[in-house]
Amino acid sequence: MLAVDQREALRNMLADHQDAPVSDDQVRQFKLTAARVLSPFASAILIDRQFALDQAIEQHVVAPGCGLIASADHFDSAHGELVGEVTIDRKIDPVRLRAQGVVALKLLVLYRPDGGADERVEMVHEFIDICANAGLVSIIEPVSRQPLDGSVWDWNDGILAAAQELGSLGADLYKAEVPFHGQADESVIRSACRELTRTIEGEWVVLSSGVAEDDFPSAVEWACAEGASGFLAGRAVWASSIGADDLEGTLRTKALERLRRLDAVVGHSFASQAGA
Repeated sequence: MLAVDQREALRNMLADHQDAPVSDDQVRQFKLTAARVLSPFASAILIDRQFALDQAIEQHVVAPGCGLIASADHFDSAHGELVGEVTIDRKIDPVRLRAQGVVALKLLVLYRPDGGADERVEMVHEFIDICANAGLVSIIEPVSRQPLDGSVWDWNDGILAAAQELGSLGADLYKAEVPFHGQADESVIRSACRELTRTIEGEWVVLSSGVAEDDFPSAVEWACAEGASGFLAGRAVWASSIGADDLEGTLRTKALERLRRLDAVVGHSFASQAGA
Protein backbone atom coordinates (compact mmCIF):
# COMPACT_ATOMS: atom_id res chain seq x y z
CA MET A 1 0.00 0.00 0.00
CA LEU A 2 1.15 3.50 -0.87
CA ALA A 3 1.05 6.64 1.31
CA VAL A 4 0.89 10.22 -0.01
CA ASP A 5 -0.67 11.79 3.09
CA GLN A 6 2.46 13.65 4.22
CA ARG A 7 1.67 17.32 4.72
CA GLU A 8 4.11 19.97 5.99
CA ALA A 9 6.83 17.32 5.91
CA LEU A 10 6.28 16.98 2.17
CA ARG A 11 6.34 20.75 1.78
CA ASN A 12 9.73 20.79 3.49
CA MET A 13 10.99 18.04 1.19
CA LEU A 14 9.89 20.03 -1.85
CA ALA A 15 11.48 23.18 -0.41
CA ASP A 16 14.89 21.50 -0.45
CA HIS A 17 14.77 21.67 -4.25
CA GLN A 18 13.74 25.28 -4.84
CA ASP A 19 14.39 28.79 -3.56
CA ALA A 20 10.82 30.10 -3.70
CA PRO A 21 8.25 29.13 -1.05
CA VAL A 22 6.37 25.89 -1.78
CA SER A 23 2.70 26.57 -2.47
CA ASP A 24 -0.21 24.42 -1.38
CA ASP A 25 -0.86 23.74 -5.07
CA GLN A 26 2.64 22.30 -5.54
CA VAL A 27 2.10 19.94 -2.63
CA ARG A 28 -1.32 18.99 -4.01
CA GLN A 29 -0.08 18.40 -7.54
CA PHE A 30 2.71 16.13 -6.34
CA LYS A 31 0.18 14.01 -4.47
CA LEU A 32 -2.26 13.83 -7.36
CA THR A 33 0.46 12.98 -9.86
CA ALA A 34 1.89 10.26 -7.62
CA ALA A 35 -1.58 8.82 -7.05
CA ARG A 36 -2.40 8.79 -10.76
CA VAL A 37 0.89 7.18 -11.76
CA LEU A 38 1.37 4.68 -8.93
CA SER A 39 -2.11 3.67 -7.74
CA PRO A 40 -2.58 1.17 -10.62
CA PHE A 41 0.23 -0.83 -9.02
CA ALA A 42 -0.83 -0.53 -5.36
CA SER A 43 -3.50 -2.40 -3.44
CA ALA A 44 -4.44 0.80 -1.59
CA ILE A 45 -3.38 4.44 -1.35
CA LEU A 46 -3.55 6.84 1.60
CA ILE A 47 -4.40 10.51 0.87
CA ASP A 48 -4.99 13.44 3.23
CA ARG A 49 -8.03 15.72 3.31
CA GLN A 50 -6.02 18.87 3.90
CA PHE A 51 -4.36 18.90 0.49
CA ALA A 52 -5.66 16.35 -1.97
CA LEU A 53 -8.42 13.94 -0.95
CA ASP A 54 -11.37 15.81 -2.48
CA GLN A 55 -9.44 16.55 -5.66
CA ALA A 56 -8.30 12.93 -5.95
CA ILE A 57 -11.93 11.80 -5.75
CA GLU A 58 -13.21 14.47 -8.15
CA GLN A 59 -10.47 13.85 -10.72
CA HIS A 60 -10.64 10.04 -10.44
CA VAL A 61 -6.86 9.79 -10.07
CA VAL A 62 -7.00 6.57 -8.02
CA ALA A 63 -7.04 3.50 -10.23
CA PRO A 64 -9.96 1.07 -10.08
CA GLY A 65 -9.07 -1.80 -7.81
CA CYS A 66 -6.85 0.37 -5.60
CA GLY A 67 -8.52 1.00 -2.24
CA LEU A 68 -8.73 4.63 -1.18
CA ILE A 69 -7.72 5.35 2.42
CA ALA A 70 -8.39 8.80 3.90
CA SER A 71 -6.35 10.30 6.70
CA ALA A 72 -8.52 11.23 9.66
CA ASP A 73 -5.90 13.02 11.72
CA HIS A 74 -5.31 16.71 12.35
CA PHE A 75 -1.71 17.81 12.95
CA ASP A 76 -0.46 20.74 15.03
CA SER A 77 3.12 21.92 15.46
CA ALA A 78 4.13 21.80 19.13
CA HIS A 79 7.03 21.00 21.46
CA GLY A 80 9.51 21.97 18.75
CA GLU A 81 8.13 19.27 16.43
CA LEU A 82 6.50 19.73 13.04
CA VAL A 83 3.82 17.27 14.16
CA GLY A 84 3.73 17.70 17.92
CA GLU A 85 0.05 17.13 18.66
CA VAL A 86 -2.49 14.96 16.83
CA THR A 87 -6.27 14.87 17.17
CA ILE A 88 -9.10 13.33 15.17
CA ASP A 89 -9.92 15.52 12.17
CA ARG A 90 -13.43 16.76 12.88
CA LYS A 91 -13.86 17.95 9.30
CA ILE A 92 -13.90 14.38 8.08
CA ASP A 93 -17.37 13.07 7.16
CA PRO A 94 -16.93 9.28 7.24
CA VAL A 95 -20.38 8.46 5.84
CA ARG A 96 -19.93 10.81 2.89
CA LEU A 97 -16.44 9.48 2.23
CA ARG A 98 -17.68 5.90 2.18
CA ALA A 99 -20.34 6.90 -0.34
CA GLN A 100 -17.55 8.43 -2.45
CA GLY A 101 -15.57 5.20 -2.49
CA VAL A 102 -13.26 5.53 0.51
CA VAL A 103 -12.70 2.13 2.16
CA ALA A 104 -10.66 3.02 5.26
CA LEU A 105 -9.56 5.81 7.58
CA LYS A 106 -6.11 6.23 9.15
CA LEU A 107 -5.21 7.89 12.46
CA LEU A 108 -1.68 8.85 13.51
CA VAL A 109 -1.06 8.47 17.25
CA LEU A 110 1.96 9.97 19.03
CA TYR A 111 3.23 7.65 21.76
CA ARG A 112 5.22 9.41 24.50
CA PRO A 113 6.48 7.42 27.50
CA ASP A 114 5.85 10.18 30.04
CA GLY A 115 2.07 10.33 29.94
CA GLY A 116 -1.03 10.77 27.87
CA ALA A 117 -1.97 7.09 27.84
CA ASP A 118 -5.60 7.64 28.82
CA GLU A 119 -6.03 10.29 26.14
CA ARG A 120 -4.43 8.09 23.48
CA VAL A 121 -6.56 5.09 24.33
CA GLU A 122 -9.72 7.20 24.41
CA MET A 123 -8.91 8.74 21.03
CA VAL A 124 -8.22 5.38 19.43
CA HIS A 125 -11.44 3.91 20.82
CA GLU A 126 -13.40 6.86 19.44
CA PHE A 127 -11.69 6.54 16.06
CA ILE A 128 -12.46 2.83 15.84
CA ASP A 129 -16.11 3.51 16.67
CA ILE A 130 -16.28 6.24 14.00
CA CYS A 131 -14.95 3.81 11.40
CA ALA A 132 -17.21 0.96 12.48
CA ASN A 133 -20.32 3.15 12.42
CA ALA A 134 -19.51 4.27 8.87
CA GLY A 135 -18.59 0.80 7.60
CA LEU A 136 -14.92 1.72 7.12
CA VAL A 137 -11.72 -0.14 7.94
CA SER A 138 -9.81 1.44 10.86
CA ILE A 139 -6.04 1.90 10.59
CA ILE A 140 -3.98 3.28 13.46
CA GLU A 141 -0.38 4.47 13.12
CA PRO A 142 1.32 4.79 16.51
CA VAL A 143 4.78 6.39 16.35
CA SER A 144 7.39 6.59 19.09
CA ARG A 145 8.18 10.13 20.27
CA GLN A 146 10.49 11.61 22.89
CA PRO A 147 9.06 12.41 26.34
CA LEU A 148 8.12 16.00 27.03
CA ASP A 149 9.76 15.98 30.45
CA GLY A 150 13.24 15.64 28.95
CA SER A 151 13.90 12.24 30.49
CA VAL A 152 16.10 9.63 28.85
CA TRP A 153 14.19 7.42 26.43
CA ASP A 154 14.73 4.67 23.88
CA TRP A 155 12.95 5.06 20.54
CA ASN A 156 12.80 1.30 19.93
CA ASP A 157 11.33 0.66 23.36
CA GLY A 158 8.63 3.17 22.42
CA ILE A 159 7.64 1.15 19.35
CA LEU A 160 6.91 -1.92 21.47
CA ALA A 161 5.35 0.10 24.31
CA ALA A 162 2.98 1.74 21.83
CA ALA A 163 1.98 -1.69 20.53
CA GLN A 164 1.37 -2.92 24.07
CA GLU A 165 -0.82 0.08 24.81
CA LEU A 166 -2.74 0.36 21.54
CA GLY A 167 -2.35 -2.91 19.64
CA SER A 168 -5.24 -4.74 21.27
CA LEU A 169 -7.91 -2.01 21.17
CA GLY A 170 -9.65 -3.38 18.10
CA ALA A 171 -8.25 -1.47 15.11
CA ASP A 172 -8.51 -3.44 11.88
CA LEU A 173 -4.91 -2.68 10.91
CA TYR A 174 -1.88 -1.50 12.88
CA LYS A 175 0.78 0.50 11.03
CA ALA A 176 4.15 0.23 12.79
CA GLU A 177 7.56 1.84 12.51
CA VAL A 178 10.44 -0.41 11.48
CA PRO A 179 12.46 -1.29 14.59
CA PHE A 180 15.92 0.30 14.65
CA HIS A 181 15.01 2.19 11.45
CA GLY A 182 16.21 -0.94 9.69
CA GLN A 183 19.78 -0.19 10.89
CA ALA A 184 20.61 -3.34 12.82
CA ASP A 185 21.46 -6.96 12.22
CA GLU A 186 18.74 -9.03 10.60
CA SER A 187 18.33 -11.18 13.71
CA VAL A 188 17.81 -8.12 15.91
CA ILE A 189 15.22 -6.55 13.64
CA ARG A 190 13.41 -9.85 13.14
CA SER A 191 13.30 -10.43 16.88
CA ALA A 192 11.71 -7.01 17.41
CA CYS A 193 9.18 -7.67 14.64
CA ARG A 194 8.37 -11.04 16.16
CA GLU A 195 7.61 -9.28 19.43
CA LEU A 196 5.30 -6.86 17.60
CA THR A 197 3.42 -9.83 16.14
CA ARG A 198 3.01 -11.33 19.61
CA THR A 199 1.80 -8.00 20.98
CA ILE A 200 -0.54 -6.70 18.25
CA GLU A 201 -3.91 -8.43 18.03
CA GLY A 202 -4.64 -8.53 14.31
CA GLU A 203 -2.89 -7.55 11.11
CA TRP A 204 0.01 -5.11 11.03
CA VAL A 205 2.20 -3.50 8.38
CA VAL A 206 5.33 -1.35 8.38
CA LEU A 207 5.81 2.27 7.34
CA SER A 208 8.98 3.64 5.75
CA SER A 209 9.57 6.97 7.52
CA GLY A 210 13.03 7.03 9.06
CA VAL A 211 14.26 4.07 7.02
CA ALA A 212 16.83 4.58 4.26
CA GLU A 213 15.35 3.92 0.83
CA ASP A 214 17.78 1.10 0.09
CA ASP A 215 17.20 -0.54 3.48
CA PHE A 216 13.42 -0.66 3.30
CA PRO A 217 13.01 -3.75 1.09
CA SER A 218 15.01 -5.87 3.53
CA ALA A 219 13.08 -4.38 6.45
CA VAL A 220 9.80 -5.35 4.76
CA GLU A 221 11.11 -8.84 4.05
CA TRP A 222 12.16 -9.41 7.65
CA ALA A 223 8.96 -7.93 9.08
CA CYS A 224 6.79 -10.13 6.85
CA ALA A 225 8.85 -13.20 7.77
CA GLU A 226 7.97 -12.49 11.40
CA GLY A 227 4.26 -11.87 10.98
CA ALA A 228 3.70 -8.50 9.28
CA SER A 229 1.21 -8.38 6.42
CA GLY A 230 3.08 -5.96 4.16
CA PHE A 231 3.72 -2.23 4.05
CA LEU A 232 1.92 1.11 3.87
CA ALA A 233 4.70 3.46 2.83
CA GLY A 234 5.47 6.56 0.83
CA ARG A 235 8.97 7.97 1.17
CA ALA A 236 10.69 4.68 0.31
CA VAL A 237 8.81 4.72 -3.00
CA TRP A 238 8.71 8.33 -4.19
CA ALA A 239 11.06 10.47 -2.07
CA SER A 240 13.90 10.49 -4.60
CA SER A 241 11.47 11.65 -7.31
CA ILE A 242 11.06 14.99 -5.56
CA GLY A 243 12.87 17.73 -7.41
CA ALA A 244 13.11 15.79 -10.67
CA ASP A 245 12.79 17.86 -13.85
CA ASP A 246 10.31 15.29 -15.16
CA LEU A 247 8.31 14.30 -12.08
CA GLU A 248 5.82 12.09 -13.86
CA GLY A 249 8.54 10.37 -15.87
CA THR A 250 10.58 9.70 -12.75
CA LEU A 251 7.55 8.34 -10.92
CA ARG A 252 6.80 6.05 -13.87
CA THR A 253 10.32 4.66 -13.86
CA LYS A 254 12.30 4.87 -10.61
CA ALA A 255 9.39 5.12 -8.15
CA LEU A 256 7.39 2.42 -9.90
CA GLU A 257 10.44 0.17 -9.91
CA ARG A 258 10.74 0.58 -6.14
CA LEU A 259 7.05 -0.10 -5.60
CA ARG A 260 7.20 -3.23 -7.74
CA ARG A 261 10.28 -4.42 -5.88
CA LEU A 262 8.50 -4.01 -2.55
CA ASP A 263 5.45 -5.83 -3.93
CA ALA A 264 7.72 -8.66 -5.03
CA VAL A 265 9.31 -8.83 -1.58
CA VAL A 266 5.90 -9.19 0.07
CA GLY A 267 4.73 -11.72 -2.50
CA HIS A 268 7.86 -13.81 -2.15
CA SER A 269 7.61 -13.74 1.62
CA PHE A 270 4.07 -15.05 1.67
CA ALA A 271 4.80 -17.61 -1.04
CA SER A 272 7.69 -18.89 1.05
CA GLN A 273 5.50 -19.12 4.14
CA ALA A 274 2.80 -20.95 2.22
CA GLY A 275 5.31 -23.47 0.96
CA ALA A 276 6.97 -24.01 4.32
